[in-house]
Amino acid sequence: MKNILFAAAIAACAMPFAANAQDTGSDANPPRIQPYVGVMGGMEDFDREPSAAGIPPVGFKGGLVEGVAGVNIAVAGPLIIGAEGSVAKGTKGDIDWQYGAAGRVGIRAGHDSMIFGKVGYRWTNFDALGPTSRDYDGITYGAGVELSARDMGATEGAASHFKIRAQADTFGNFHSIRPMIGVVAGF
Repeated sequence: MKNILFAAAIAACAMPFAANAQDTGSDANPPRIQPYVGVMGGMEDFDREPSAAGIPPVGFKGGLVEGVAGVNIAVAGPLIIGAEGSVAKGTKGDIDWQYGAAGRVGIRAGHDSMIFGKVGYRWTNFDALGPTSRDYDGITYGAGVELSARDMGATEGAASHFKIRAQADTFGNFHSIRPMIGVVAGF
């Protein structure tokens, strides 16, 4: 667990250096390294059965607002790898907050949109269990898409730095469903 937090801290510290090191890019040669930040909203609905993380089988659920920060690296052709960290706050329901880190693998689609899969680790604290409740942790994985304004029909002069992102994640062995949608901005 400490190794994951250490890796997330290193990635967060490296982002300003990555922003300075990136190429200016063009349509034929997009930036190789691209840091990004984003804000998303959605909900998570946990199962009513016991999980390996020890979450009580009561069917916790709630709305979330999440901030993400990460970096994408163009490896070869349309292949992209990346890493991101996230922090989410429960807005209503049983979830108090969540935080985690994940690795991503994606395929560029169009000018700069992307279809991706991700695997990571997340910690969750439930408001419903009281202010001194423990954090529940486990592996998460999911998939999603990022669509740029340019790929959705905006003019060539429109900035492609902003993308609409939609994704669905799960906790543990499919013990939750977590659809999220929001906006990410690349640098």
